[in-house]
Amino acid sequence: MARRYDCNDATDRTTGLREAASAIRRGELVVLPTDTVYGIGADAFSSEGVADLLDAKGRGRNMPTPVLIGSPNTLHGLVTDFSEQAWELVDAFWPGALTLVARHQPSLQWDLGDTRGTVAIRMPLHPVAIELLTEVGPMAVSSANLTGHPSPEDCDAAQGMLGDSVSVYLDGGPTPGIVPSSIVDVTGGVPVLLRAGALSVEELRKVVPDLEVAN
Repeated sequence: MARRYDCNDATDRTTGLREAASAIRRGELVVLPTDTVYGIGADAFSSEGVADLLDAKGRGRNMPTPVLIGSPNTLHGLVTDFSEQAWELVDAFWPGALTLVARHQPSLQWDLGDTRGTVAIRMPLHPVAIELLTEVGPMAVSSANLTGHPSPEDCDAAQGMLGDSVSVYLDGGPTPGIVPSSIVDVTGGVPVLLRAGALSVEELRKVVPDLEVAN
């Protein structure tokens, strides 16, 4: 039976975050608010948890799960060949609606799907998400919807789709926006915008003027 906690209530928030952290450590699934839409998450290093996440969404391994982190410092243990331009993007837009596709450390014991050696990684600008991520470490997180359905802007919509496949729902109220994060590939010599989202090309080029846009 899924448990739901109102994170706008101080006592419920404390209990909910504790229960969510325990669920993550057990390899179970949690729904959490972010600065874009609600996400469904698992321990990034739990292969079974990530597989359950993909199953809950009805999503294949050909669409790997992004990773959310609670601090830019966490990047040092997760990625390799991270360019100066990539760090400039982090400094300018994290926490926030910017996802970076980078090469992950080959020694990492995780299975996020068919990643081909890369990971899509982000630090969200939401206090509940950051508090949970700080407690449990990197999480595999995707939008908390069934594949092909709209991304949820509130906890009711997420729970209506995912039901008891999720152990803990953290209800932070409506999310600030439904526009997804912008995605920039920093695996090559020049950053490439893969998806325009909350951050425009113009905003990104103020930081990395040679940013290219994928066809």
